[in-house]
Amino acid sequence: MQNDTHQQAFQTLNDTINNAVIGQEHVVRTLLLSLLTNGNVLLEGLPGTAKTRSVKCLARCLEASLGRIQFTPDLLPSDVTGNEVYQESDGKQMLQFQEGPVFNNIVLADEINRAPAKVQAALLEAMEERTVTVAGKSYQLPPLFMVLATQNPIEQEGTYPLPEAQMDRFIMKTNVEYPDDAAEESIIRLVRGEEAGNVAEEPRFSQDVVFVAREEVAATTVSPNIDQYIVALIMATRDPARYEGSRLKNWIRVGSSPRASIALDKCSRAAAWLAGRDYVTPDDVRGVAHSVLRHRLILSYDALAESVTADAVIDEILKQVVVA
Repeated sequence: MQNDTHQQAFQTLNDTINNAVIGQEHVVRTLLLSLLTNGNVLLEGLPGTAKTRSVKCLARCLEASLGRIQFTPDLLPSDVTGNEVYQESDGKQMLQFQEGPVFNNIVLADEINRAPAKVQAALLEAMEERTVTVAGKSYQLPPLFMVLATQNPIEQEGTYPLPEAQMDRFIMKTNVEYPDDAAEESIIRLVRGEEAGNVAEEPRFSQDVVFVAREEVAATTVSPNIDQYIVALIMATRDPARYEGSRLKNWIRVGSSPRASIALDKCSRAAAWLAGRDYVTPDDVRGVAHSVLRHRLILSYDALAESVTADAVIDEILKQVVVA
């Protein structure tokens, strides 16, 4: 299939999910960008904002298997990865590996910060290496694999903050807000229609569409000026003192790792491809900067005391850093 055919498939996928999940266009865009970049997504939002619904719709349209893990304080690592169990075969007792819910194309890790660090760490290898190691043996995950994790920002009691190492494994983090008035009315009508049996037929796409699209994204042209711009943005988080006259040095305690540079490059190319271009512009970089960087900054005590958010810091970085 031609390049525009794959782009049309992703546009149809975008429209389909937006019809099923009203008022969360930026969330749907984040899911598609992460799918194109073979990354994982962290969705932080209030209850009832259709995080699970959007993930299920994505899985249906791609004919992908969906595994859901409800993270709780008593969850064990084996509940995520699977475990070896004794089974009888030909009259003999032998150990056989029984796959956990992580062995699916799309894994929904619901309220991931409700489980202790040991369970959260069970996902690290899967998210980064696309393998799972149990009892010294490694098992390969499906070629199409993505972790979509959710966490609730308002229910802090009984939560375990994600360590920086795991936060860095998410290529993007998106904040999911409540819909506005018009979207809320549309949601009511949508659910009412579904209860009456008026369910629109959803298109189905082969997973090969994703793999071919990823190859086209990888071939997207990035100029040296864009490379320098990406590096300058990341360096502004690590050495904010170089920007005199701004308050960045008072707001940032720890900057972003090289994974942030890689993620900015990948997501910028994916954004350009979705826009129908084979080259990256500065606007592509700026358009994904917040989702790529907001979970990769550790703010200072001054910033926290002044209620300065990570998004506000990124706004200032984008204002200070210019394209060469």
